[in-house]
Amino acid sequence: MSNHSVQVIAVTGGKGGVGKSNVSINLGVCLAEMGRRVVLMDADLGLANLDILLGITARKNLSHVLNGECSLSEILVDGPGGIKIVPASSGTRELVSMGTREHAGLIHAFSELSDQVDVLLIDTAAGISEMVVSFLTAAQESLFVVTNEPTSITDAYALMKLLNQQHGMYRFNVLANMVRTQQEGREIYAKLTKVTDRFLDVALQFSGCIPFDEYLRKAVMRQKPVVEAYPRSKAALAFRTLANKVDGWPLPTTPRGHLEFFLDRLVQGVAAR
Repeated sequence: MSNHSVQVIAVTGGKGGVGKSNVSINLGVCLAEMGRRVVLMDADLGLANLDILLGITARKNLSHVLNGECSLSEILVDGPGGIKIVPASSGTRELVSMGTREHAGLIHAFSELSDQVDVLLIDTAAGISEMVVSFLTAAQESLFVVTNEPTSITDAYALMKLLNQQHGMYRFNVLANMVRTQQEGREIYAKLTKVTDRFLDVALQFSGCIPFDEYLRKAVMRQKPVVEAYPRSKAALAFRTLANKVDGWPLPTTPRGHLEFFLDRLVQGVAAR
């Protein structure tokens, strides 16, 4: 096992359309700007969209690694700002039906990468499927992206409730996205906290907010991260603030900080469901 600690962060939200993938990409690029070696994994298996958002084409994906056709480093795609991307695939969906040999193969594949990555960002799918739960319970940190819609807050709460009551998770980071003002972001966080304080035994951390920004939409149309396309925009500045906060999150000094530990927990979680 490598002694190199890797920060594993799952970006989630419950509801679709809250901007998870844009948060994952821009956070990854900002962390890379700060000198972190970032790998971004597209774990949205049915509707993979990182490649579309970034205008990149992946010839191979995780299924080819699991089949023994190539190594993980061979499927990594160069993303913006020096980040590396693990393309989504039906192969990740096959995690659910993987046997012991494939589990070991997955752990070995990522272990090869361990010394070359500081942060592994996982862009999860929408909803509360078993695979989403598997990634969240295995990661060290979860970042919940929430917008000022009742369905977004309700779905985030439902996912937190499931993770808390069935998997013993009690600490969640919350990012308010597409807000008109800082005050609105605080109010979204307050709404969610009010419900969790009443019904769950969890601790929420406010990770800040990303403003609604027309430049973000323009960047998406250009298939570029807003932090690169419009680095002085409000959204870009907010993503840099978020990255500074995330970079300050403590790294586990136990085996939980090792990439192999994350993968071990991931495949055990999948096997148990």
